Amino acid sequence: MRVIIEAEAEDDYEQITRLHTLAFKGDREARLVEQLRKTPKYVPELSLVAKYKNAVIGHVLFYPIRVNAHGGRECASLALAPVSVIPDFQNRKVGTRLIKEGLQRARKLGFKSVIVVGHSEYYPRFGFKRASEYGISAPFEVPDNCLFAIELEKGALENCRGKIEYPHEFDEA
Repeated sequence: MRVIIEAEAEDDYEQITRLHTLAFKGDREARLVEQLRKTPKYVPELSLVAKYKNAVIGHVLFYPIRVNAHGGRECASLALAPVSVIPDFQNRKVGTRLIKEGLQRARKLGFKSVIVVGHSEYYPRFGFKRASEYGISAPFEVPDNCLFAIELEKGALENCRGKIEYPHEFDEA
């Protein structure tokens, strides 16, 4: 199966919306992506699609966030959210390829860390550790084994102990 990973294009927007709505059985994630695209912090190179025969079968978005560290310091990071794959293509490593490519591109663009809320057995395979190991917490209830962080640059999360601050679009979606 020949799947191509590339940055999303405007022509992909409608398919991405359908993909998230189908994969998540609702439109919350699709609305989130649409809202984040309109913000000045949106990084088009970090919104990736997986295509099979020119059809979008997967999508991942990495979006700038920050951790409000103790002492008033802020640490820049990225949120990995959302990631989805059309059900017929799940369990075929499409999501894995999207995440790995996104992490690689984020590193090349100079981002130093990524934070994700997700499945406890999925994200560690990419090198994510529990965010609590870095002293990082979410601004909402989430089990400790479902909030993860990864350093794209060694030591990037040292002294970043604090609470994640997501942009208001995450609340509104």
